[in-house]
Amino acid sequence: MTGKAQVRVGRVYDEPASADGLRVLVDRVWPRGLSKDKAHIDEWCKQVAPSTELRKWYAHDRERFAEFTRRYKSELREDERAEALAHLRDLARGKTVTLLTATKEADISQAAVLADMIS
Repeated sequence: MTGKAQVRVGRVYDEPASADGLRVLVDRVWPRGLSKDKAHIDEWCKQVAPSTELRKWYAHDRERFAEFTRRYKSELREDERAEALAHLRDLARGKTVTLLTATKEADISQAAVLADMIS
């Protein structure tokens, strides 16, 4: 059975929900102040995260989100990131996956860009 992927976006600091399905952290850096035991993640896919240069330029400025998305999608064509994106697509095939990030505004994060590309 191959159904449509349901890809959600959430904050890694939030309590897990039964509807989360597979919980995948998509940040390159481990979230500050969160132990691995309390993270409740199934996988850490740091290879799919944006470059440090792009992340620092963006600084989660809502006005830069469109340009961040364009630049990040370009980075996702690089070998390592492309492989990681393909892996996320495989994980989501017919399942529910929640892409997690530490940012306060998950709706303007790389997790949101990835969710849009995978769904």
